[in-house]
Amino acid sequence: MKKMLKLFGVSVACAAMLMLFACGEAPQEKKAEEPAKTEEAAAPAKEEPKTIKAGFVYVSPVGDAGYSYAHDLGRKAVDELDWAETSFVESVPEGADSERVIRNMARKGFDIIFTTSFGYMDPTIKVAKEFPDAKFMHCSGFKKSENVSNYFGRIYQARYLTGLVAGAMTKSNKLGYVAAFPIPEVIRGINAYTLGVRKANPEAEVRVVWTKTWYDPALEKDAAKSLLDAGCDVIAQHQDSPAAQEAAQEAGAYSVGYNSDMSSFAPKAHLTSAVWNWAPMYIKMMEEVRDGSWKGDESMWWSLQDGVVDIAPFGPMVPEDVKTSVEAERAKLAAGEDTIFAGPIKNQAGEVVVPEGSASNDGELLGMNWFVEGVVGTVK
Repeated sequence: MKKMLKLFGVSVACAAMLMLFACGEAPQEKKAEEPAKTEEAAAPAKEEPKTIKAGFVYVSPVGDAGYSYAHDLGRKAVDELDWAETSFVESVPEGADSERVIRNMARKGFDIIFTTSFGYMDPTIKVAKEFPDAKFMHCSGFKKSENVSNYFGRIYQARYLTGLVAGAMTKSNKLGYVAAFPIPEVIRGINAYTLGVRKANPEAEVRVVWTKTWYDPALEKDAAKSLLDAGCDVIAQHQDSPAAQEAAQEAGAYSVGYNSDMSSFAPKAHLTSAVWNWAPMYIKMMEEVRDGSWKGDESMWWSLQDGVVDIAPFGPMVPEDVKTSVEAERAKLAAGEDTIFAGPIKNQAGEVVVPEGSASNDGELLGMNWFVEGVVGTVK
């Protein structure tokens, strides 16, 4: 019995040892060390280019084929840029209404606001003070500030060229000019036109009628008719509609348009037009806003050489020799040779105001308030 108990005890002990080995961790093979994983730096989120928002304020309808129409063609060119966004308000009277419209654009966060009429100058300056972070460009004015610059083009160059055509085409030696307001911009254009007229025809005179409005087709047409009744056989204009062109055609006279090619309104009368191409200037300004190089308190006055002003194609009635002589003068301007206001130049009283050997500088041109010899009318 004792022997059996002893054998049983040995068996139990062996079983216990087997269980102990079975419960222990089995030895593991050593694995090759893997390289430590490194977290890849997240690529910075690509920043979307900022959309530059531009607002345009117009004094007349964009469909007038005139001044606002030309500006709006420039705006449309800007709108084609994939980083630009534009908006406009048309037919905004100068004065309190324009101030309200300009302020509303500034409140909406436009990056740059273009105010395109001379009478918007003071409202632009006033609103700019209230919104120092916005940028403003005023067309044809002279006041500036830290966030207001002004711009215009040397349209007088195109006026001079159209005057060469008109002076060659008149038979009565009386040419009419329907003009809006007696401000330097308009006076300068009349003078340049008259200098061109008298270079082609020293006996001719240019008669001016003031309408005191930028856009009033009925009034513009009546003013043209009064000049036609006075014996003028070529009608030019500084107005926003083609009404003066239509009056000339109805009377069997010739006409010279402004702002855009107005030949479609008076194909039998239209000799040519002094035209604007605002696109290069507007795109340049927008690019400066985008890259941070835009500056306030500056003035831009671009020329035919810069592609901002030019003349429309000649009408079929213009002789080849006239076209050739005008194109020769145009080529000089395109090359940067501008001697339009080089002396000697006399005023209406026959007094020499620009002596021979000198020329009017930009300050004198921008402040011009007198008529050259050959203009019939008063500066008021």
